[in-house]
Amino acid sequence: MLTEALDQMLPESAPHKHYVAFRYVPPFTEDAFQEIERDGVERAVIFSQYPQYSCATTGSSLNAIADFYRNREVPSSIKFSLIERWATHPLLAKVFAERIREKLEAFDSRVRNDVVILFTAHSLPLKAVSRGDTYPHEVAATVAATMSTLQVPNPHRLVWQSKVGPLPWLQPYTDDAIKAYVKQGRKHLILVPIAFVNEHIETLHELDIEYCDELAKEAGVQQIERVATPNDHPIFIAALADVVANHLKNGPRLSNQFLTRCPHCVSQRCQSSKSFFKKFIGV
Repeated sequence: MLTEALDQMLPESAPHKHYVAFRYVPPFTEDAFQEIERDGVERAVIFSQYPQYSCATTGSSLNAIADFYRNREVPSSIKFSLIERWATHPLLAKVFAERIREKLEAFDSRVRNDVVILFTAHSLPLKAVSRGDTYPHEVAATVAATMSTLQVPNPHRLVWQSKVGPLPWLQPYTDDAIKAYVKQGRKHLILVPIAFVNEHIETLHELDIEYCDELAKEAGVQQIERVATPNDHPIFIAALADVVANHLKNGPRLSNQFLTRCPHCVSQRCQSSKSFFKKFIGV
């Protein structure tokens, strides 16, 4: 769908083809880049599907590309570029706003304007936040853009899910927020997975089963709805296509924001990865 949209928008660079590179399931990063080389591609855009950048997500995925080429010659015939963040794209905000409107309609008109909108995103260890990871404020920027587009009187908050391990993470946690609002008498809630662009275990199980079903019953929620992720919504496909088309036409091939390390970064791997991409993309 994305490549078809790009073929129409940019016929001069058509046909467009996509490659998928995963970290922990096939096709792996090395599989994708080997295929790109075999296909004789001359122009390639590395396009992160995390709208908001974090060293733990996009950064880690880009490290895998650097690892792949550590002991391998970089093909001089391929012109690479990178899109590593797109948190405030207006069509991304628009698709989230449309998804929220769909769920607001499920509430009785007498309570609709008082439904609390809880934007929920994968949490991050506080030590990463203290180093200067941009993820929290980029997620907040998506929330702000979505509410500006949505134009409803509902209260909203940003909460955090999926904590693992004993270290302190970003709060308030999504499950704690649900319970706390019920205690305040706010029993009509919407969950919006604002940092996920498609369905997976953290939406289908954690949000739908653990929170919207089990926790909601236990806490005494009167009505809770979970907004669908963008998935293949036409507005979302248009957003992806517009991000790529604008990148191809206007650049930059590699952003200064990506090349700048966090103020308290101590990761040698991060430093070497950014140095690699500066040479890899040739800026």
